[in-house]
Amino acid sequence: MRLVILDNYDLASEWAAKYICNRIIQFRPGQDRYFTLGLPTGSTPLGCYKKLIEYHKNGDLSFKYVKTFNMDEYVGLPRNHPESYHSYMWNNFFKHIDIDPNNAHILDGNATDLQAECDAFEKKIKEAGGIDLFVGGIGPDGHIAFNEPGSSLVSRTRLKTLAMDTILANAKYFDGDLSKVPTMALTVGVGTVMDAREVMILITGAHKAFALYKAIEEGVNHMWTVSAFQQHPRTIFVCDEDATLELRVKTVKYFKGLMHVHNKLVDPLYSMKEGN
Repeated sequence: MRLVILDNYDLASEWAAKYICNRIIQFRPGQDRYFTLGLPTGSTPLGCYKKLIEYHKNGDLSFKYVKTFNMDEYVGLPRNHPESYHSYMWNNFFKHIDIDPNNAHILDGNATDLQAECDAFEKKIKEAGGIDLFVGGIGPDGHIAFNEPGSSLVSRTRLKTLAMDTILANAKYFDGDLSKVPTMALTVGVGTVMDAREVMILITGAHKAFALYKAIEEGVNHMWTVSAFQQHPRTIFVCDEDATLELRVKTVKYFKGLMHVHNKLVDPLYSMKEGN
């Protein structure tokens, strides 16, 4: 497990975007070899998406041979609703890059048969050859995707009832009106994300500090589902200073002492431009 600590949100977002960029380019994707990327929503990844869009517009990065699978989607919210994760992904990322819409996979929260939709999503991931890099964020209660506290750590894509903490956290996107916040969602399982060849989890802000502490300094616990990634062979936690406030001083010092190693993963920043 790697813990990458940057000074602030912007630097953490940039480091994550550089890492994604380098991983895609080093993979050398092509017509018969797609890079498969798992993606999150929420406020945390927005800075990362902005940097990836910047790299694309500069000609350094193409998503032509990238397939994406999103973590989750609300149930019952119209696809074109401004707060649906379909809208989020297209407005904040997909419409600004050159990805083929057929390669951007998002669960359908309005499917007639929700379980069949979940099973089909798992099948699509398998047919794509699995996820090369799954990027995620967490809630203050340590949930990844919508795998709320108490979720099975070997769970697959399924229908989940949202915890009240999650509903309260998401109310800001619905004019603060709890009655407007969806109470159910389709989500990839912890096991689905664990199957990825590599996982990168973005954690920023003091309100996520206790969750980061639970994720890396205590044991694996289904009440803090992000802690499962202690057991993944290739996990990178990318955080800002504020998110480390609950960690032991020696933990922070240890990982900061490795930053010269971690920074070699993003420096130099590769480019798809000819000759780079």
